[in-house]
Amino acid sequence: MFVLLFIFIVSCAGLLVGLLVPGLLDLLLLAVPCVIASLILLLRALWNRGISRSATKPWIILDGSNIMHWKGAGPDIAAVKDTIQFLSAQGYAPGVVFDANVGYKLSDRYLDGLALAKLLGLRRDRVTVVARGTPADGVILAAARDHKARVVTNDRYRDWTDQHPEVAEDGYLVRGGYRAGRLWLNLPDDPPR
Repeated sequence: MFVLLFIFIVSCAGLLVGLLVPGLLDLLLLAVPCVIASLILLLRALWNRGISRSATKPWIILDGSNIMHWKGAGPDIAAVKDTIQFLSAQGYAPGVVFDANVGYKLSDRYLDGLALAKLLGLRRDRVTVVARGTPADGVILAAARDHKARVVTNDRYRDWTDQHPEVAEDGYLVRGGYRAGRLWLNLPDDPPR
């Protein structure tokens, strides 16, 4: 970020020199595109850092490998998409964590976070596929703690209560599923933590 700001300032200085110093008007041919390019890069970096309207939305972490079984007929990425759309409409910023084998369950090949983000219509930084041999539960609970978020899952995380006592709090784990083909979630009425 500092480098982009520095490039922007140097480009603006070059623009001013080209405008104010007689005989250096040709410097504008270089300074104007540099100012525009550095401004675009700086704005993009600020956007990616979360300085946007969506930065104020409360996070909610989805146990993607659990949710994709909610429709009952085997793993289905549509259940995760439905959940993301529902939660986004409720004003949440969803993040999804999957087990390493998610791709093999869905399409008989490995799928990384980028491929799943495209399938789900999310930014790449909102989807995590844990490394093989790493339990997703720990990553899910750590992400929820880091973002002060709830977790959407039907898992009780009983093996994790010592490290994450918050799993026993009312409303921390948001259960859900499908009834008569419609998604339901037991989101608490109180505002997110």
